Amino acid sequence: MKMGAARLLMECPSVEQFVNAVKEVVLANQRWVPPFKKGALYIRPLLFGSGSILPPAPSPECTFLIFVSPVGNYFKGNLSPIHLVVSTEYHRATRGGAGGVKTIGNYSAVFMAQANAISSGFNEVLYLDSVHKKYLEEVSACNIFVVKGKSISTPPIDGTILPGITRKSVIDIARNEGYQVVERRIGVEELSDADEVFGTGCGIVIAPIGSITYLGKRMVYGDGGVGKVSQQMYSILTGIQYGLMADKMGWTVKVK
Repeated sequence: MKMGAARLLMECPSVEQFVNAVKEVVLANQRWVPPFKKGALYIRPLLFGSGSILPPAPSPECTFLIFVSPVGNYFKGNLSPIHLVVSTEYHRATRGGAGGVKTIGNYSAVFMAQANAISSGFNEVLYLDSVHKKYLEEVSACNIFVVKGKSISTPPIDGTILPGITRKSVIDIARNEGYQVVERRIGVEELSDADEVFGTGCGIVIAPIGSITYLGKRMVYGDGGVGKVSQQMYSILTGIQYGLMADKMGWTVKVK
């Protein structure tokens, strides 16, 4: 939120204000927390310009609010593989734009490509860079990881993809588990040689990729099921979230 506010010239709450507000909202809505392992209380912080201004200019006033909602899994099924199609027509972001911050424009820009993919039988879209049109960027609402042996690669943070919190968490976990994690440009042609591909996001947590279709060619990973690394990352991350594993990272915050 601080990064996004700075990019959009908005006033932003302090870390202390942010954390305290989250705690208060969760406590006020604790009756809506789903039963253990049956879902989650999704927390959505929001910052928007609310000043009395008509021209397209920075707002003189901003409103910070948080709403919560009980949710199930982002995709149907628990850790079920999803199927992607690579877009050659649409791009999610361009250099110099706001692709690297969490703003509503990053979501609305993908609606058309997303709708076309779903109508064609896919779950989501994998986007390429807008300059060379050959390097992986991210899926509509999640970062992408490519596994080859003990090496895990993910596109670098260079202004066109979101530096997701789950992305960062998985990188830390994978390195602790002995994997070599590399942030680098990944050519779309490397997908055909990958052992496994998965996505990460706060809503989906870990999304195993069963197949990716590019220029009519469908690439299936493993047997199209949940890969070993996807399962491992999911088990460790959710184990920490649910309090089933020791939180050596200091990520969890008690609300009462």
